[in-house]
Amino acid sequence: MNHEQEAKTYHFRLRRIILICLGSWFLALGSAFAQLNTDRITAIGRNALYFDDYVLSIQYFNQVIKLKPYLSEPYLLRAIAKIQLGDYTGAEIDCNAAIERNPFQPGAYYTRGYIYRQTGQLENAEQDFSEALIFAPENRTYLAMRADVLAELERYDLALQDINHLLHREPQSASLHFEKGSICLRSNDTLCALNAFTHATEYDSQNPANWSALGLVQLMQDHQDEALHSLSKAIEHGSKWAGDYINRGIIYYRKHNYRSALVDYDKAVTLSPHDAQCYYNRGVLRQELGDYNRALEDFTQAISFAPERIELYYQRGMVQLQLRQWQDALTDFNIIIERYPYFLPSYYLAAQAEASLGHDKEAYQLRQQAYNLEQKKDSIQSLQTDMQVADNQPRQRDNRKEFSALAAQNQETNNEEITYDSDTRGAVQKRYTDVINEPNIFLSYYATSTNANALRQTNYSHATVDAYNRTMHLPAPLRFTTQEIPLTADIVNQHFTQISNLSHQIDHLEHMASPNTQNNAQLCAAYIARAFEFALVQDYSSALDDVTRSILIDGTLYFAYFCRANWRYKLLEYKRAIGESTDKADFELMMRDYDYVINHTPDFSFAYYNKANMLCIQQDFKAAITYYTQAIAIDSDFAEAYFNRGLTYIYIGQNEKGIIDLSKAGELGIYQAYNLISRFQ
Repeated sequence: MNHEQEAKTYHFRLRRIILICLGSWFLALGSAFAQLNTDRITAIGRNALYFDDYVLSIQYFNQVIKLKPYLSEPYLLRAIAKIQLGDYTGAEIDCNAAIERNPFQPGAYYTRGYIYRQTGQLENAEQDFSEALIFAPENRTYLAMRADVLAELERYDLALQDINHLLHREPQSASLHFEKGSICLRSNDTLCALNAFTHATEYDSQNPANWSALGLVQLMQDHQDEALHSLSKAIEHGSKWAGDYINRGIIYYRKHNYRSALVDYDKAVTLSPHDAQCYYNRGVLRQELGDYNRALEDFTQAISFAPERIELYYQRGMVQLQLRQWQDALTDFNIIIERYPYFLPSYYLAAQAEASLGHDKEAYQLRQQAYNLEQKKDSIQSLQTDMQVADNQPRQRDNRKEFSALAAQNQETNNEEITYDSDTRGAVQKRYTDVINEPNIFLSYYATSTNANALRQTNYSHATVDAYNRTMHLPAPLRFTTQEIPLTADIVNQHFTQISNLSHQIDHLEHMASPNTQNNAQLCAAYIARAFEFALVQDYSSALDDVTRSILIDGTLYFAYFCRANWRYKLLEYKRAIGESTDKADFELMMRDYDYVINHTPDFSFAYYNKANMLCIQQDFKAAITYYTQAIAIDSDFAEAYFNRGLTYIYIGQNEKGIIDLSKAGELGIYQAYNLISRFQ
């Protein structure tokens, strides 16, 4: 089975189990919980899930779980949504919760088994599929998936038992014959595979995957004419798999039809421009045709995608000898000698390059080394350099990512076109996200209200700020936010006007003959109001002066200390941006303000969160994790704290904990977490 067909098969299976689950649950739950609105919320969540709105569906299931945490269904539905987002860790946790609440539902075991299958936990996957079959022994999807896992575990007889059981019921099912052929092929039973794939083409002659698999087996059996016919049929029916063109090209090559072979290799490169095998086979053909310069380009390109494949260096070295590029050839043969010290041809070829460079002494030493090694023939490892057949499994790619405290470049940019009209719909894990912390939370009159931010579950409020808003001392209520919005010229002018008005009011209050408590309260409010105005027009120095004056009048307005710390950080950011030196004391004053808020209002979660962000900047990651954890203890739905703590865990190498936190952040509405999960998982 090629990788494109495998992906489609798994997607089809998952969508089918969604339909099975949705249909059965809809019928079963109709009367039991009709009295409460959780039925309606669940139904909306199901619709969102079915129509690929996975992020939104999770938010609906969150609401049901909060209202009725004893129900199994919303956990399982949420798990399915997380699977579609690539969050296998979070999905497994939800499946466990679903099974704990209702251990008699086969869909939960199937879903968890699917997770185990995708994460390589094959023994666990087999157990869960078997458990699902206890409750639904004739379920086609469960049996097919168990057969697939058994084949992966090399228990081929048991896998074939499951497939043959299904074939007994559906003898004309092309997909089942295809599955059987795949299992036979894994067990190296090419005769069984040939028979199964032949049946697959008989019952579904329009599916290119069936012809592709049949052609592969025929090529393995060296039935070149039959393989050529099958592979041509696959291509005729629209195959987009580069392997079909590679394999047909090999047959043309063996038949000395070089023109057709080159056309097929060109098409393979177009379909899979990052596959070293495509370039390698084309390079070998170009080399044989004497097109050395283009062959050199192909081998160099192949090495860039698969630097671990030593035969690529060998072939490139041979071409460089033909082109009289002696030093480059010597470099490639030395790479081979370093990795495979018993491969004798590389010594003789390196000696040839050295001699061509006029290095007779070095050439002699290499030949002598080869002679000495030849006396130990039992240790010599041969290296196959003939063209290779494209197999039916994609090569494993190195998914290691380079992590940075501030940002990381995505090493594998996804060029898949997104057709959804919303950033939160579909497979959002495929949309690239910078590896960077969520920003500080601050107070402002303005807060963005995009659909993405509306999904977040964080409680953006605190009693002290709510109480101050009720005094109506400010022109607009203060709101917590992480997102600054650009102000238009008209709005900025309005704030400058407000600064002027407040300055007149402050002058009047400061020059009153007999200041009293009421006047002091008014003066404090005026300073706070003007501080916010200055901050909005990015005059942070003036904002700091005014908020400090307000604190000197009334030290119980703890949110003012919080604002002062935030604005001090903004000022430090600005100074660094323009190249000014910053004083370490300013940073310490900022942290002292956060501590003051924490000490006097221990439930002010945003102070813990912002301080943790500052500790990350100082690279004190363990302390940062402690403060993120305290913020989460106050607000268990603090999405940003989970997100940043997850990244911090990953940065210090605790990936498992980090992914659990990122999963929770995604569950709580930060959909960008799913892209990071897919990269670090």
